[in-house]
Amino acid sequence: MINSFLKHSRDNGGFISHQIGSFNDFIEHRLQQIVDDIGEVKIDLPTEENLVIRFGKVMIRAPEIKESDGSTKLLTPFEARLRKLTYSSTLYIEMTPVFEDVEHETTYVNIGDFPIMVKSNLCPLSELSKDELIEAGEDQHDMGGYFIINGVERVLILFEDIAPNRLIFQKKKDDINARIDSKNRGYTQRHVFERKEDGMIVARFANIATTPLPLVSLMKALGLESDKDIIDSIFKGKDPSENVLINLYMTELAGRDDAIEYIGKVLKIVKKEQVNDRVEHLLDNYLLPHLGQDASSRLLKAKYLANIMGKMELLYAGKIEDDIDHYANKRLRLAGDLLESVLRSTILGRWGLVARLQYNYQKMIKRGRRLPSLQSIVITGVLTKQIMRAMAVGDFANQTGVSQRLERSNFVRSLGHMRGVVSPLSSTQEHYEARELHATHWGRLCAVRTPEGQNIGLRKFLALGAKVTTDSYDEETEKVKSVLNGLGVKNE
Repeated sequence: MINSFLKHSRDNGGFISHQIGSFNDFIEHRLQQIVDDIGEVKIDLPTEENLVIRFGKVMIRAPEIKESDGSTKLLTPFEARLRKLTYSSTLYIEMTPVFEDVEHETTYVNIGDFPIMVKSNLCPLSELSKDELIEAGEDQHDMGGYFIINGVERVLILFEDIAPNRLIFQKKKDDINARIDSKNRGYTQRHVFERKEDGMIVARFANIATTPLPLVSLMKALGLESDKDIIDSIFKGKDPSENVLINLYMTELAGRDDAIEYIGKVLKIVKKEQVNDRVEHLLDNYLLPHLGQDASSRLLKAKYLANIMGKMELLYAGKIEDDIDHYANKRLRLAGDLLESVLRSTILGRWGLVARLQYNYQKMIKRGRRLPSLQSIVITGVLTKQIMRAMAVGDFANQTGVSQRLERSNFVRSLGHMRGVVSPLSSTQEHYEARELHATHWGRLCAVRTPEGQNIGLRKFLALGAKVTTDSYDEETEKVKSVLNGLGVKNE
């Protein structure tokens, strides 16, 4: 039975299905989602004229190579290794300039080259039989799941990260804190909630990380205006704890207007007429964005904060336990997740595609060119350099060593390498609890295999029968929501 399981998994790519599945999901869904999130770019012109560049469909084909004679042909992994080339394809985005509400010609603009995973849906090898693979110079047992950068095979190691949109508590002696990485459509905002020595519970997020805000002030600004509303939301009719009453007393805010004015002072908003709009913009867009980013979600956010305060009080009283190392609090970032983070920063970053569109277009306008070609104002090398640098150096999500040269000493080591899991924790520090084997690792992570030395417990490997879901997070969330709604569960 074991031999049948191993043979089936090997022949059907089951051992590295998480790698290929994640990349396919990125190409087929997330690429388009990133562009859809942008929608359009409004160009700032020196005149009062209106110019908008609309983004449409994304197009990416199988890897090709352009020869010196100008001809183009399909590129195979074997040829990429032999000629020390990068196994990549050109990424195009459909763009339409709209000048003074008049649409002009739509064109597919080349924004750069993107690496293609071997045996993914874009790789021609995925459709070949074993005999055809041998004729193409490939190993018939090679399951793919890696990239070829400048002729070198590189694999993206699974990256262990804190689960987004999940409230995680920590208690060290009398220090109580909670954190949540609120994620909505690729945008993640970290929130930290702390219980200070005097019992005051404060929040840090966005641009108020240096000066924390009392949790009570946020709840009142979001719509729980009276102390009674806050107490009812936390304790549901039970007697309130002394510390919550102390928080209400120390904050000394009568209602929503006072709370907004207080937050405006913390943010150092000078003009009084701007206080209300800027504070509401902060609360709507940067506070718990996974719950919504408009005015209709304010009360839901207030009740969520009340729930956080209540649980922090229970944790302080020893009535609930914290366990940050429970694997329900972790998520594995796969190849698609890592590539998405790099692509988003390359397009939306400070000097990304959108910013360069603005800058280059304004330069063309100054030179007298009213509607220049879109391809002429898009620098294709930016995306290529960013992606290739991340793949070559291994720098993803501010973590190094995620992209590694694939071990080829034997088949088993290659397979194990592509099922490795790395932790973001530093190997030079103790992290005793994080290194220990946790009961929730059972069936998910191998209980035996981990390197000796500094990386012990921080470098792990998937269990033999472990499967990793590769759907995008938003899709999984919508599936769960639809099931819960069908069972009659309602948002409050």
